[in-house]
Amino acid sequence: MRKRIHLSFTTKLFLSLLIFSLAVLALLQSYIWNVTENALYRSLGEKAQIQAKELAVIPSLIKYVEEKNTEQIAKLVSDIFEQSDASYIVIGDANAYRLFHTANNSIYLPMVGDDNQEVLSGISSTTISQGSLGLALRGKAPIISHGKVIGIVSVGYMVDDIYASHIKQFIPFIIFCSFLFFALFIFSLCFAKAIKKQMFNLEPQAIALLVKSQKSIMESIFEGIIAIDLDYKIININQSARRMLNIDIDDNSLLNHDLSNFIKSTDFLYGSTNQTKDVHDHICYFNNIIVIANRIRVIVDDEIHGWVITFRNYDDINLLSMQLTQVTQYVDNLRALRHEHLNWMATLSGLIYMKRYEEAESFIALHSADNQQNLDFITSHFQVPAICGLLIGKYSKSHEIGLKLFFDPACHLEALPSKITEAEFMSILGNLLDNAFNACLKNNQGDKSIYLYLSDRTDEIVLEVSDQGCGIDDKIRNSIFQPGVTSQNSNEHGIGLHLVSTYVKKANGYITFEDNEPYGTIFSVFIPK
Repeated sequence: MRKRIHLSFTTKLFLSLLIFSLAVLALLQSYIWNVTENALYRSLGEKAQIQAKELAVIPSLIKYVEEKNTEQIAKLVSDIFEQSDASYIVIGDANAYRLFHTANNSIYLPMVGDDNQEVLSGISSTTISQGSLGLALRGKAPIISHGKVIGIVSVGYMVDDIYASHIKQFIPFIIFCSFLFFALFIFSLCFAKAIKKQMFNLEPQAIALLVKSQKSIMESIFEGIIAIDLDYKIININQSARRMLNIDIDDNSLLNHDLSNFIKSTDFLYGSTNQTKDVHDHICYFNNIIVIANRIRVIVDDEIHGWVITFRNYDDINLLSMQLTQVTQYVDNLRALRHEHLNWMATLSGLIYMKRYEEAESFIALHSADNQQNLDFITSHFQVPAICGLLIGKYSKSHEIGLKLFFDPACHLEALPSKITEAEFMSILGNLLDNAFNACLKNNQGDKSIYLYLSDRTDEIVLEVSDQGCGIDDKIRNSIFQPGVTSQNSNEHGIGLHLVSTYVKKANGYITFEDNEPYGTIFSVFIPK
């Protein structure tokens, strides 16, 4: 079985353009040929008839025809024929018999053709007829003397000569069409290559499969995805994005809608930096939903054509992975408590082994009283169990690492406002205390003390954490709450204060910081009830 030849789309496009160009040029040539041929025949026909009429009124010729002086006719007409471009000239008498023929044909023979009778009746004519020399375009005029037709003048152009003249005139146009075809060939080739480049060297079937696959991939992704052009009009969107933004418009109506119709203006989407850099894992608000979003530029040939926005609800698994840091902190706190109790047990075991029972009893009473005092303070001033657990762990950790955590006697917390969850408030409190711990450890001149004030006795919750640490570098003071900004010399991601700021704003609160005296920083958080 013969193998079928498979041509690529660009090859088919190139051949189609080439064949179309050939067909157009062929039709154009045919039209021009017919137009110029008709014009040439009309021009030569008029010319032949004018020459015949002019010859017919020459007095000497009229005289010679009346006298049938063939010798003088031949001499006169031969001189005129030499100056004419006609193929031949024939002079006939009143009976249409030849008196002269420039081709030296025999005289006194009938003039060939059926177009003589009209001329003998006194009417000039232009016809294409078969003569003695072949098919010719003939212009004929009667020779009239004293109102009587005495002869015929026939001026003819051979059809073969007309064709040769027409070909000669048509050659420049043929050359022009050849150059035009070559230009169209180059254009078709370049056009096909340009289309191939625009299609990323893919066949239409592959593009169709790619589009269908892309649609399936977008729908299988849990994140919301929106593609927009430079005018912020929607190009593509998946079902997750529609669901999170509560969009119930069908796809055909949704396309080319302004994104601002569905997402309120934010710096993340419409900021001045959207054409210069991509953004990853940015926490922001889409309407009333807090999301983690990415903004990626669509760049083709070094030019921006739009953006792809991906986002996920902050309460989903990515939020949980971020809060894993907080869980780790809780584990560290428990580990610190365990380590501290192991040290106490080792000390107590040694005193008992040495039978120093009174000192062992004093050691137990001292540490029990200290722990019980702090435990009683925390549980009596803070009525949220999760907050109590966090503060107990942080207190133990501060002692473990050689720091001192003090609670303001005016601390009081009955409950959290509805706009913020326990996990979010614990993240705020835990991150601020951890930052204070790290800052104190980096400063050898401070007294290693951290002071905590937390109260809800007014119309807002006030949280204040002050330390005697290293303070905040002037280089990052204006960007301290942005993701990725950190003063730590570890592998931290710089997400802690960004989370704090995000949660506080979500609860319609605000956060401030200022320098402490003589060292360190004071962070203050205000959250309305």
